[in-house]
Amino acid sequence: MDETVSAADPGDFEMSGEDTSDTSPSSTSTSSPDTGETSAVEDAYWRENIRLLVTLMAIWFACSFGAGILFRDFLDQFMLGGYPLGFWFAQQGSIYVFMALIFYYVVKMRKIERKYDLDD
Repeated sequence: MDETVSAADPGDFEMSGEDTSDTSPSSTSTSSPDTGETSAVEDAYWRENIRLLVTLMAIWFACSFGAGILFRDFLDQFMLGGYPLGFWFAQQGSIYVFMALIFYYVVKMRKIERKYDLDD
């Protein structure tokens, strides 16, 4: 065993139980003061973002769970590509709908970001 480790300066090693961070008032405050206009814009952006996300997730749920499972018996009386429509939604249709929703989300979010001046 090498004994040179014990000769190291104790200040070089940080104890796991000790808090060695700077506790000055300027370093502990990480939040910036809220301005009325900024928070209103941020609230409007997030409200529109969440509304879009919930809407798209509801559509996806209706297509995947609703059309593929709940309404499968009703949809199976219709044919698409030689397969019953309910079976098609359960196997492929919900995936296609999900991919279309992703592309729609990207386009819509770009518009929302431009609207609130958050685009790059």
